[in-house]
Amino acid sequence: MSKQVAVILSGCGVYDGSEIYETTLTLLRLDQLGIGYRCFAPDIDQHHVIDHRSGEVAEGEARNVLTESARLARGEISTLTELAADDFDAVILPGGFGAAKNLSNFAEAGADMRVHEPLAEVLKGFREQRKPIGLMCIAPVMVPRLLGDGIAVTVGHDPGVSGAISAMGGLHRSCGVEEIVVDFENRVVTTPAYMLATRISEAATGIFKLVDRIDELMDL
Repeated sequence: MSKQVAVILSGCGVYDGSEIYETTLTLLRLDQLGIGYRCFAPDIDQHHVIDHRSGEVAEGEARNVLTESARLARGEISTLTELAADDFDAVILPGGFGAAKNLSNFAEAGADMRVHEPLAEVLKGFREQRKPIGLMCIAPVMVPRLLGDGIAVTVGHDPGVSGAISAMGGLHRSCGVEEIVVDFENRVVTTPAYMLATRISEAATGIFKLVDRIDELMDL
């Protein structure tokens, strides 16, 4: 039986959900390595909807995180409450502002953020079983709230976000777009992705390295 990885999404689109390229590159690399995967997302309303042409809030429009995430998963998706760490060997969270708006309220609250409680419960299971956890782009900002203090992560070089991570008890490590940061003790792997990427190929290099390291950690 092949390895199985859970991929947690937060909508569809960089400004109000999961970053599409980051998600696609993650799924591509998992498939290239022969690793099975299943996508999950919370069945909740989005924080808001962004018109991705203008970057402005689409006033009066509402969308559901699970329904939007299903676009990325080609319909093959389950609710976050159905995800059990016992059924998977690792978990990966792509970035996009959905991580800071739907999976948490970091976009509004900064270092005073709260995380979506069902997400915290799910990741608690992976942490307790010492199964690898990968996060990219802005998603690593949630690590201190999801997994506890003292875990090394990266969002690249952003001083505001890295400062918030430190204020919440996390350890931020500066990192180039094509590199990863690995906390071996806690089995957490992070990469900046589109916090720094200017081209899809730049994002791909770091994301592929993250998935490759998750693959290696699943064997340890």
